[in-house]
Amino acid sequence: MTETPTDPEAAPDSRRFSEASERNREPIAAVLERLLPASGLVLEIGSGSGQHAATFAQRFPGLDWQPSDPDPELRASIAAWRDAAGAPNLLRPLDLDVTGDSWPVRRAAAVFSANMIHIAPWACCLGLMAGAGRVLAATGMLILYGPFLLADRPTAPSNVRFDESLKARDPAWGIRGLAQVAAAAAEHGLELEETVDMPANNLMVVFRRQG
Repeated sequence: MTETPTDPEAAPDSRRFSEASERNREPIAAVLERLLPASGLVLEIGSGSGQHAATFAQRFPGLDWQPSDPDPELRASIAAWRDAAGAPNLLRPLDLDVTGDSWPVRRAAAVFSANMIHIAPWACCLGLMAGAGRVLAATGMLILYGPFLLADRPTAPSNVRFDESLKARDPAWGIRGLAQVAAAAAEHGLELEETVDMPANNLMVVFRRQG
């Protein structure tokens, strides 16, 4: 079920703007167009400014797009982008702690998260895998976007510098190794199905719920 796009608590001037989200939204949407089902609910984890949610809800009108973020200021931005988009399939943002034992969404056709696991402690990646394992329908997908460390190719110098800057800000942050992420996913019935090279040395990583 969709909701009406009006949120009286949010105003367009509450919108935050991310240059990175503006740059990467179309490349991400092009891959999502191939991956996502025609209908169902997509749960977005760590929606940030809300630009992705607004773009993708309009791009995929057959899907209900559920944004979420634990930061109340970011939820206000998401709500304002929702108002501005006027997309009836873009739902109100949820307060979702990815490490929680239960999430406010019980079932989703897909879970999507962009640029989250490297700017959060490793516990958040583990929570993401556990939560996706709980809420994804059989054969549902967990789709991640961002930088990863790969065992079979050298790390781009820009990602080395980015990783150093992340760890300088918080030692618990940092670009994650794809092998470690895939191992964590496998513990919750999520099998690595595909990786897609993206601009600026990023990847789209697709896990499929088994059983």
